[in-house]
Amino acid sequence: MSAHRPIGFGLDHLPRIVRGEGSYLFDTEGRQYLDGSGGPAAFCIGHANREVNAAITAQLERFACAYRYLFTTDVLEELTELILGKFGPDFGHVVYCCSGSEAVESALKVALQFWHARGLRDKRHFIARERSYHGNTLGALSMSGFAERRLPFESSLLDVTFVSAANAYRPAGGVAPAELVATLAAELEERIRRIGPERVAAFIFEPVVGAAGGVVPAPPGYAEAVRAICDRYDVLLIADEVMCGAGRCGTWRALDHETVRADITAVAKGLAGGYIPLGATIFSNAIGAAIVAAHGTILTGHTYSGHTTACAAGLAVQRIIERDELVKRVAVAGRTLKSTVQAALERFEEVGDVRGRGYFLGIEFVRDRITKEPFPAQRGLSHEIGRRAFENGLICYPCAGNAGNGMGDTIIIAPPFNATDAELAELVDKLAKSVGQVLRP
Repeated sequence: MSAHRPIGFGLDHLPRIVRGEGSYLFDTEGRQYLDGSGGPAAFCIGHANREVNAAITAQLERFACAYRYLFTTDVLEELTELILGKFGPDFGHVVYCCSGSEAVESALKVALQFWHARGLRDKRHFIARERSYHGNTLGALSMSGFAERRLPFESSLLDVTFVSAANAYRPAGGVAPAELVATLAAELEERIRRIGPERVAAFIFEPVVGAAGGVVPAPPGYAEAVRAICDRYDVLLIADEVMCGAGRCGTWRALDHETVRADITAVAKGLAGGYIPLGATIFSNAIGAAIVAAHGTILTGHTYSGHTTACAAGLAVQRIIERDELVKRVAVAGRTLKSTVQAALERFEEVGDVRGRGYFLGIEFVRDRITKEPFPAQRGLSHEIGRRAFENGLICYPCAGNAGNGMGDTIIIAPPFNATDAELAELVDKLAKSVGQVLRP
């Protein structure tokens, strides 16, 4: 009996997967699928990696999980040291969890606890961006400017103020590219002043927007501008790097492309590469010291926070990435991948934009390249391309709605960091074939 599909991926039914091997998955009918999107940009070193599986097995043979509030473990401490090494000496705190949504939720709670510890208990309000997605828990969903996913839960979400998306391809109000960063920064500053800096806890953003925008890097200078504004008004800056971080953009921190550090950062998907659910929230020494001094401990966590076997998986994945210099490979090969995708799709006038960083690419389809007019929502173009690619043995990630009112079609490409050159070439060939079958039937 076939399973019904989850809404949004364009599949009429779900095949039953029986085996994974590197960049490929295989179903019960013997069909082979190249994982060109790492699932939801999560499977960063492919499937069934023997080293990772051995690390998980070895941990399970000793013990599965030590309760974090009673014990520490070698793998937890080693993973913590590895993560903090990516952030520098001003960052000394990691809170673990089991998903990206929880990592964002913890970031919000850390921000609120920090201001409470400082005696500034009116600083409870958050500012986020339109066309963003931060997760599916109620707090994280509240921060998400993603109407399609928010709609059934609106009456239970937090009151959050939204500012414009930082999208150079579709700038809010048609602002000229040279003026975009200054305009967006002025908007954020105006909102903070209107709400009252004494009431604003934090501004949260994705350095590279994932599912809600179809891979949208912020324009150059944007991160520095919002960092300066947050500093000016004593507002925390939260970076949601759940999808774009942990090496996906060719740097371990997505914000390494800029010259700033967020006060709090959420990571997840690529942290353990999908082998066992794992997320983390990293924050500064200053935040941690204030909280510990006032409350004694960080008041966010769950039964399985720092789950030992999950940490063993994450540590194994990260050691492979470091040993094999995969982040450097993503940075270099990602430029080639982007240019190859652009060349392969250039003949299609419906391809309006190919964007992204590293192995995190978004392709936006439009009715007219000049006007950037999107296809009507009922056309379901991105889902049709995603479905056709799937039939051709390629997994990609279709998204819709980034142009507003349900319109806007994008495809996300996010292959494993260790995909071979031949596999990347196969990805591009099958993508171009699938796009052609849909647009030029």
